[in-house]
Amino acid sequence: MNKRWALLSLCLGLFLAQTDTTAVNLALPAIGAGLHGSLVHLQEVVDAYNVAFAALLLTGGTLGDRFGRRRLFRTGTAVFVAGSVLCALAPTMPLLVAARAVQGAGAALAIPQSLALLAVTFPGHRERHRAMGAWSTVTGVALASGPVLGGFLVEHAGWPAIFWLNLPIGLAALALSLAVPESADRHPRGLDLPGQLLAVVFLGVLTFAVVHTDLAAGVAGVLAAVAFLLVERRKQAMLPLHLLRRGPLPAASSVAFCMTFAMYGFLLLAGLYLQHDRGAGALLAGLELLPMPLLVVVGSPLTARLVTRFGPRPAMIGGMALIGLGLGAFALAGPGIPLPWLELVFAVLGAGLALNAGPVVGVAVAAVPPDRAGLAAGVVNLARLSGAAFGVAVLGAVLAAAGLRMALAAGALVGVAGAVLAWRGVQSPPRKAAEVATAGFDELAPNNSTENATSSR
Repeated sequence: MNKRWALLSLCLGLFLAQTDTTAVNLALPAIGAGLHGSLVHLQEVVDAYNVAFAALLLTGGTLGDRFGRRRLFRTGTAVFVAGSVLCALAPTMPLLVAARAVQGAGAALAIPQSLALLAVTFPGHRERHRAMGAWSTVTGVALASGPVLGGFLVEHAGWPAIFWLNLPIGLAALALSLAVPESADRHPRGLDLPGQLLAVVFLGVLTFAVVHTDLAAGVAGVLAAVAFLLVERRKQAMLPLHLLRRGPLPAASSVAFCMTFAMYGFLLLAGLYLQHDRGAGALLAGLELLPMPLLVVVGSPLTARLVTRFGPRPAMIGGMALIGLGLGAFALAGPGIPLPWLELVFAVLGAGLALNAGPVVGVAVAAVPPDRAGLAAGVVNLARLSGAAFGVAVLGAVLAAAGLRMALAAGALVGVAGAVLAWRGVQSPPRKAAEVATAGFDELAPNNSTENATSSR
């Protein structure tokens, strides 16, 4: 029974982070109206979370290895819940943006621990894969329910309700996490404080520069990025640059960046378009978006079969091409697109995401030795979150300057670029990448996790 409670705790923590992301996009018009926020403010609401999550992600994993993964999972969940309460109570846009950054920091501490803790809690091969199946199912459920749940809460209880909902879920995750066994790495990597500080600075400043079209901030962000790359050449770097010089890992990370750049930027545009341009309420907007997450949920198992048979490369090329095609078709049709065609666009985008999301991680992990699998997964997830942050910033800025068509066209170009990158750069052995993409949970488990596990405290 304790294992079931442990699994539920880890799944609830994942559900918090996944649902909150999609629900907030549907709440943006209501947030803007309630707190008198402009489009720039709404971009900051989304990106404060993405930047904090991305900048602290690798350090979150390292802290868990060093100080205990259950401890960091509980700490991160508590920080996320505290940030959610601050979001719900925020009386102004700047305070809401700051509270969203707190949420992102909490997610960066908690989420990297969940997969490793599943490996500790379920050491047997069969039970481990069952647990991974449940964990993956939660991702799909959160993705599918987020828009509808967020729309319902905004329409019937106001936008703060989407943050208040995190309070009982987070407290339940914390209470149930007492059933999770503790684990840590006997030989953890050292903390990279200079690299961590520069990562926060360059991601935050560059995103600010794009959102505000601030040239001076852009120069400062580029300088911080250069300094980060120089610092990360050290032996104890949190991001070993030698892994990114050539091969499938940098290709997969680049594709992951393009995928989330296009899709997260699109989610910002879609939430505003459906409610402002088409006059849909928040709940109706969530229902209209539903074909996209449903195609992800239905398409992911089918993708696993395709990858097993043909390898990850065709799925990634096709997935990114569909993302580019969907956004390009929407751009050509313009804001007056009939609803049935719009629903088809959402379905195409969901199919593209389903084809690419799993294989891109599988290729990254298969590109390195097993003892580096966790680090490779962290690198590709860092690319995903960075793409999300810049996608929201860039496509939002294009929307403000040139309108919806141009913003969608920019997203379409990035999707096509991702397809080209997958075509040119993904050459990993199909079988190994397929195993990791579909059921490679063992590859992501922490080193000696079973031996390192201690009893629950």
